[in-house]
Amino acid sequence: MAFSTRLASSLRPALAALHWAAPRQCRGLSTPQGSEPSLDLGGIFPPLATPFSPSQEVDYAQLEGNLHRYSSIPFRGLVVLGSNGEYPYLAAREKVEVVSCVRRALPRDRLLLAGSGCESTQATIELTVSMAEVGADVALVVTPCYYRGAMTTAALVHHYTEVSDASPIPVVLYSVPANTGLDLPMEAVITLAQHPNIIGIKDSGGDITRMGLMVHKTRQEDFQVLAGSAGFLLASYAVGASGGVCALANVLGDSLCQLDHLCREGQWQEARDLQHRLIEPNTAVTRRFGIPGLKKAMEWFGYYGGPCRAPLAPLSPAQVEELRSTFSANGWL
Repeated sequence: MAFSTRLASSLRPALAALHWAAPRQCRGLSTPQGSEPSLDLGGIFPPLATPFSPSQEVDYAQLEGNLHRYSSIPFRGLVVLGSNGEYPYLAAREKVEVVSCVRRALPRDRLLLAGSGCESTQATIELTVSMAEVGADVALVVTPCYYRGAMTTAALVHHYTEVSDASPIPVVLYSVPANTGLDLPMEAVITLAQHPNIIGIKDSGGDITRMGLMVHKTRQEDFQVLAGSAGFLLASYAVGASGGVCALANVLGDSLCQLDHLCREGQWQEARDLQHRLIEPNTAVTRRFGIPGLKKAMEWFGYYGGPCRAPLAPLSPAQVEELRSTFSANGWL
């Protein structure tokens, strides 16, 4: 479907008026002094794992079960169809249905961020509109990367501008170079932060200098920086990040929320001690063993992990033991 910039711009104020999210008591550290973000992203968001049945179909009953268990954890919201949701392996109809399922189960004061990034601008717009129609609050749009050599600053600014002009919900940029081989250029981030419908970025690169510079260079804009991993969450808060989208929150959600709380309260020694215990488990369920490791760890903490979709393979018995030892050595099992 095609949407003109003029039509999207005329609809946005009315749609924004209908959008509501509960304000937080503690402001995110990147909020410019004297200003309030239009939509506060401060806090922890788990990027949900997508549950599959043994036959590798989406298991909506298990998804609802996990959502029920997460409801007691003080997350700011949930991210659906991020990298940890095996987003590239889902058909378009499955993506929309997963978001719809989560929205039905999620209280209205919890934000729902939905992945809608595709390789083409047109496809991204179409999926973003579909996500909005089934109740997503924010679109999380990953960088297109298949033709990464052609993804210049100008091309990426044009892509995100077109998507954000057409989107009926706010947009968060998503830079995950470990998966895409492409870091969203700083010049593009600074330019896009000025767009009225782009409210932040999830940065998973782990470069704290870059994240601090993003906060600094966008401080006059309605723009928030989210850490993309639990391994550098404390450091991200120290340079002004608002919150975190952390795979490990699928497993240790209460502890990630506690780290968020300690940082906001300035209890840096306690925060540092907790951060240290999270680094190795986080590495294990991200870089080291990936989504199969994340899903296996979820099972040890009372959630449904289940299989991944092929070609992602399950862990070997030796890998499972190594993963368990990592959690045990840091006092989690």
